Amino acid sequence: MIKMEKRTLGASQLRVNPVGLGCMGFSHASGDPTEKSAAVKTLREACEMGYDFLDTAEAYTGVSPDGTVSCNEELVGEAVKGIRDKVVIATKMGVKHNQDRSLRLDSSPETIRKSVEESLRKLGTDYIDLYYQHRIDPKVEPEAVAETMGLLIKEGKIRYWGISETTEEYLRRAHAVCPVTAIENRYSMMARWHETIFPVCEELDVAYVAFSPMANGFLTGKYTPATKFEGSQDYRAAMPQYTEEGYEKAKELLNMLTNMAEEKKATMGQLSLAWMINKKPYIVPIPGSRKIERLRENFEAGNVVLTREEIAMIDSRLDTMEFDVFGGHSAK
Repeated sequence: MIKMEKRTLGASQLRVNPVGLGCMGFSHASGDPTEKSAAVKTLREACEMGYDFLDTAEAYTGVSPDGTVSCNEELVGEAVKGIRDKVVIATKMGVKHNQDRSLRLDSSPETIRKSVEESLRKLGTDYIDLYYQHRIDPKVEPEAVAETMGLLIKEGKIRYWGISETTEEYLRRAHAVCPVTAIENRYSMMARWHETIFPVCEELDVAYVAFSPMANGFLTGKYTPATKFEGSQDYRAAMPQYTEEGYEKAKELLNMLTNMAEEKKATMGQLSLAWMINKKPYIVPIPGSRKIERLRENFEAGNVVLTREEIAMIDSRLDTMEFDVFGGHSAK
């Protein structure tokens, strides 16, 4: 296990290594779900190599070709048996997926309570370290969500709470009722539109957990428009960065990463993670993979050092680039 400096999630007592593990792909959005025993084995090996921050959600389910439903929370729960006190588990509520991949949002107090009980059962634990509202529900005020989360903390069902894909206003209103420990928003070299919330994270002492930190694998340099993804259950096939036009727009970024990675004796993926880890002490990326060698590579990004000058240089270069990237923004 690699020794690296842990970081604290917000104003909590949760201490984690600088690279967490997004577990979604084992059962959702990355092709057919991984067979259960293989998924559990890989997740356990990830914990043994040093991953101590596992991110899942009640919505991360998938169906295998034989009709078996794969539940991500159950995989995580099985993988951490006997080492529960050594890992921080984050899960989420408030989202269901429709057949067309659109989202049904429900963050009513009644649904939060029902969801937390289901997640506790599936995870095989009596507490959740970090419980996120998965998406903002326009039908429910942030104060109502925060009040419910505060009650769950008092009851010992969750230790801390967070918000995924939040705005500044929503975060401030929720935080005023029950302090928020972390936000989980999209962030990568190709998706920087949430950088405007950094000062708020610093003011309120809130961690920024970055999902899709390598732009759904694009920044690894391993995929191109010619890549054959794994059918209808692999969402990457429809993402704009993997079209011919989107790929061409990002060529300059890929070239920059290739050259810098060579200088740093790192991979492109490691460099894209190190860029955000070294930028702010409260950012924790949660890349995902189902391959042991890729998991090890991602984890070791926590040991890649970039100076402030190097980060500033990267940012200035990124400011001149425009990308087509999944996430709802055509970003510059």
